[in-house]
Amino acid sequence: MTITPESRDFAQDLLHFIDASPSPWHVVNTSVQRLSAQGFKPLKETDTWQLHAGERYFVSRGGASIIAFTVGKLCLLETGFRIVGAHTDSPGLRLKPQAAFDGDGLVRIGVEVYGGPILATFADRDLSIAGRVIVRTSDGFETKLIKFDDALMRLPNLAIHMNREVNDKGLRLDKQKELPLIFGESEAGFEAEQQFLAHIAKALKVEVHHILSFELNVFDTQKGTFWGANQEFITDSQLDNLASCHAALTALLATENSTTTNVCAFFDHEEVGSESASGASGSFLNDIILRIANCMDLNEEDKQRALAQSFFISADMAHAYHPNHPSAYEPCHHALVNKGVVIKSNANQRYSTNAETAAHFITLCERAGVPYQQYAHRTDLGCGSTIGPIVAASLGIASVDVGSPMWAMHSIRESAGVLDHHYMARVITTFFNT
Repeated sequence: MTITPESRDFAQDLLHFIDASPSPWHVVNTSVQRLSAQGFKPLKETDTWQLHAGERYFVSRGGASIIAFTVGKLCLLETGFRIVGAHTDSPGLRLKPQAAFDGDGLVRIGVEVYGGPILATFADRDLSIAGRVIVRTSDGFETKLIKFDDALMRLPNLAIHMNREVNDKGLRLDKQKELPLIFGESEAGFEAEQQFLAHIAKALKVEVHHILSFELNVFDTQKGTFWGANQEFITDSQLDNLASCHAALTALLATENSTTTNVCAFFDHEEVGSESASGASGSFLNDIILRIANCMDLNEEDKQRALAQSFFISADMAHAYHPNHPSAYEPCHHALVNKGVVIKSNANQRYSTNAETAAHFITLCERAGVPYQQYAHRTDLGCGSTIGPIVAASLGIASVDVGSPMWAMHSIRESAGVLDHHYMARVITTFFNT
């Protein structure tokens, strides 16, 4: 196996992207920085839009979802929309609105479980918090992003002397009683909540009473890195699904003078079902498509005609075959790391792939010179889902679910292949340019 310098550099850029984006709000912020640097113009949903062929734009909703697009030079009736979707959120721990409490001389932080993380992987890690804080201003309020780079909290394991069966039965954590994180020692004269808020206020250079509310999630401060005998693998948090966001965003940024209208839609709340104003089940993508069509002087029937020849790639990570656990996988469907992008299928529509859309994606892989693999879940195991079926049902367009193979999905420390990430970007680039 040869890891080219181009593939290695691309994987390193992914790790930088993830490490700069420890919350969904930071994902959008990092994406905006990259889009703006390449001449994409910001739009507001509250404004009247005037779009022009050949121009590039982006719009965000809720602070944690973003849609970026290029307006093609050919008529939408001829090309339809070419859309790639991914999600900005990852499973983990979120702070409760009144998070801090005292006990036994320590301040601890109450958290909620967001989505389906592997909770045991959060133990004994150097944890911190990131997200958004809403602060009072003279004329209302504003949003500030916050990210503590140093380790701020910890979830220490119980010693094996008091949990003798941990190696036989695994680490089991009571979500209410055993997940609160240790933040620091109690300070005399300060309530726990005030002590915690003072830490945030100091970082933001505001007064504690200016803090109105916040949405903060826990993240691992350890940076992403390469590993393996030939450094052929990468590991980081949030590979699911920031790897897909990065691949699609990079492909869109590299697409210039496109004849087709290309769209990247990155949604929040996928890990908890997508049922929100900024999730894939909301109206965000449909609203933006309608506004693009209106600016191109398409009536309602023309919009439906354009959608009828559109295509949606739902890019979300895939389960790589784990050689230590062969019984967890369907025979003949072992997706191997560094062996190509994965086409995901499920007869019960947990994925949106069908025979025609799979064939479409296979031809894209062939044009891009990218290997591909097929994946189906074991019949006796519940299959996860993603945004593919949601968007396909909402817009009524052809859709395929794909992803790069990875190990330890939903762990705080996930792993994937250097080559596969580059493969995914190459096939999406081909999609946007053919």
